[in-house]
Amino acid sequence: MRILKRLLRWALILAFSAFLLGVLAIGVAYWLVAPRLPSVAELKDYHMQVPLRVESADGKLIATFGETRRIPVAIADVPDNLKHAVLSAEDADFYHHPGVDWRGIVRAGWHVIVTGGDKGPGGSTITQQVARNFFLSPEKLYSRKLTEIFIALRIEHELGKDQILELYLNKMFLGHRAYGVAAAASYYYGKTLDQLSIAQCAAIASSFQLPSVVNPINNPARLLARRNWVLSEMLRHGYITDAQYKAAVAERNDAAPHEAPIKVDAPYLAEMVRRQVLDRLGNDALTEGYVVKTTVQSDRQQAAVDALRKGLVAYDHRHGWRGPEAHEDLAADAGTADFQRMLGAYAEVSGLQPGLVTASAADDAAVFLADGRSIRLDLAAVAWARPYVNDSRAGATPKRVDTVLKRGDIVRVSQDDKGGWELAQIPAVQGALASIRPEDGAVEALVGGFNFTRSKFNRAVMAARQPGSSFKPYLYSAAFDHGFTPASIINDAPLALPDPSRPGGLWTPNNDDDKFAGPMRLREALVQSKNLVSVRLLDAIGVRYAREFITRFGFPLDALPPNLSMALGTASVSPMNMARGFAVFANGGYLVTPYFISEIDDRNGKPVYIANPARACRECQERLLGNAPPGPPPADMGKRPANSLAETATAAAPATAASVDDSGVETLPADAHGNGTHPPVLAPHVLGPRTDFLVTSLMKDVILRGTGSAAKALDRADLAGKTGSTNDHRDAWFVGFNGDVSTSVWVGFDNYGSLGHGEFGAKAALPIWMDYMGTVLKGSPLNSLPMPPGIATLQIDRSSGLPTSPGDPNSMNEFFKVEDVDRLRTQATQQEQQDQQNPYNIF
Repeated sequence: MRILKRLLRWALILAFSAFLLGVLAIGVAYWLVAPRLPSVAELKDYHMQVPLRVESADGKLIATFGETRRIPVAIADVPDNLKHAVLSAEDADFYHHPGVDWRGIVRAGWHVIVTGGDKGPGGSTITQQVARNFFLSPEKLYSRKLTEIFIALRIEHELGKDQILELYLNKMFLGHRAYGVAAAASYYYGKTLDQLSIAQCAAIASSFQLPSVVNPINNPARLLARRNWVLSEMLRHGYITDAQYKAAVAERNDAAPHEAPIKVDAPYLAEMVRRQVLDRLGNDALTEGYVVKTTVQSDRQQAAVDALRKGLVAYDHRHGWRGPEAHEDLAADAGTADFQRMLGAYAEVSGLQPGLVTASAADDAAVFLADGRSIRLDLAAVAWARPYVNDSRAGATPKRVDTVLKRGDIVRVSQDDKGGWELAQIPAVQGALASIRPEDGAVEALVGGFNFTRSKFNRAVMAARQPGSSFKPYLYSAAFDHGFTPASIINDAPLALPDPSRPGGLWTPNNDDDKFAGPMRLREALVQSKNLVSVRLLDAIGVRYAREFITRFGFPLDALPPNLSMALGTASVSPMNMARGFAVFANGGYLVTPYFISEIDDRNGKPVYIANPARACRECQERLLGNAPPGPPPADMGKRPANSLAETATAAAPATAASVDDSGVETLPADAHGNGTHPPVLAPHVLGPRTDFLVTSLMKDVILRGTGSAAKALDRADLAGKTGSTNDHRDAWFVGFNGDVSTSVWVGFDNYGSLGHGEFGAKAALPIWMDYMGTVLKGSPLNSLPMPPGIATLQIDRSSGLPTSPGDPNSMNEFFKVEDVDRLRTQATQQEQQDQQNPYNIF
């Protein structure tokens, strides 16, 4: 008995000594680690990484940018079922322990001892996981574990349990770039937290342990096993009833990827926004939850996308069928699984779905789609598919389906509004559309190509193409400011000029139709797009003067050729350049700078930037009081940040500085947030209102009776514009406007190949412009600048362009600057006297 008491006494002494040693060890460890422990006070106001969000002007999502998917949510907005599922899976005693589960640590320690050092289960509480994810690395080290325990104790001292749980539910990685429960619910189920079922709550809770392996998509079998275990734990802890448990276990796992619901198809614009916001805010732009509001209206952007794609597909159909994308050798017994495997490498492209021809006959063909459907294409569905021969010729219309489609062909199909299917192909041709508001340069719509995924080169701002005849209004503006009038006579006749670089040493420009009209008025010359008149006009006013004058429209001097070829539109420009230049005509003569970001808000909705762009503001008091004459824009107006789009153009399709820097789209307008009331920023006045009116009147005639006459179908008297085509039909343009919007459309090949014979701007580009403008302006009132003071209307002779009597059957009304009227009347009198003195001698 005495021996037993002695042993017990020694056991107690040893236990107490061990306890003291343990306390001492913990104290020493804390003394050593404490100086390196981070402050946990920052967790009270911790900002989760939230991706950049880009929205349209009407609040619809264009894009998100960032490495993480995260939707921060307050603990009060987390449904009880989800909280209970997470607690059951990760830390059922969370609301009762001090931040550390000592029994769990002992179990983990015992596991290490009996397994010879295997650091398997960590015994970490939710608080410890918060400590590890916010402050530590995931390495399994004893020192890290000890530090984790101390930080967890500090967190429990500084924060309440709900605060800790809120951090945990928002911070943790749950697979597929989803961080936090709200992002996981959105990605896996396309739901908000309050819409989740009990089974879905348990499935999300099951992903906390091994998110990359066990999540609702990657490993459904392991997920279901883990989910059902979580449900059993919820039942054991009384969070759900037996009936709820059975129903949840029986529920199938219906998880599938749900990307953020992009509502506006504007990827080219989104990439421009991303670059510009990074320039302004740095790398924090992608993690601090900023919301960028653009100037683009969703309906106008969709109209632009639809119009461009429709126009490019129409061009592609005109030039014939280039054959299937690929061909697979189908075994006679090939089935659905084989078909889906063969289509696995092909994705939908702008509504053009991939399909596999499984059978083909004279009357129709069966096409298997990637979604498992099988459709039939009859002869009408392939009627456009004449064999492609070259850019100007296609073969005969097919009379049998099986001459176009063979079993094993991988092709594209499209569905019309009525549900009918048609054979399709991805256009090889490209195009772009840029549309801005003339008042301040706000981008209304922008499309940089047929499909962003296939080609990220943004042709709307990065392309450097020749504008052809669409450039002529700038030349005519310079001429009208130099004393010419719409009635001035210029000879449309053959022309040969010395040019040592050409065969024969001569440059012999021609009209598009190779015909000559002889002496003609400038109005008719622009309406009929006469090249030789433009060359003679440029020669008359001087190349140097014209180049300097045309810089008023926003073009840098080095983008304008220092020779007579400039009259034919051989400058290097982008669609945005042209939309900006024509906006000068639309707004009364003011050079605005295109911009596309109207506001940047932080994660709390507080503006950190509000655009204050330069405006035309014709009726502003500041404009009326200034009354400065029109002149060149400021020399530094075209300055750009170092990382402009020109530097990021791809090597395959490089853009010159002139194609980008002069558009202005890489510079944010002045910031007006937090400044209270502020005077308007006035755009430079670059073109006199009378010259503007005269040139616009000519471009209205282009639509009324000239190369753009197809646009009369829009039935609007306020439209003005100009077609453009270049040598060998490499580029097709139409640029036009009214007082509300200036829009430029370009069509061409990236490799500068020919569009084919007859593919002028009126055929390839104008229909796209019409589709877009028809949608945008539908129901809106007419908006055109009124006739300014100093313009007179005079009856002239159609042939001579000189004033004539009202009864002259060959007369017409023409607009003139008032100072030109007396000069023209004097010329008419002198001409009449000369005719009387020198009558024709018919003998």
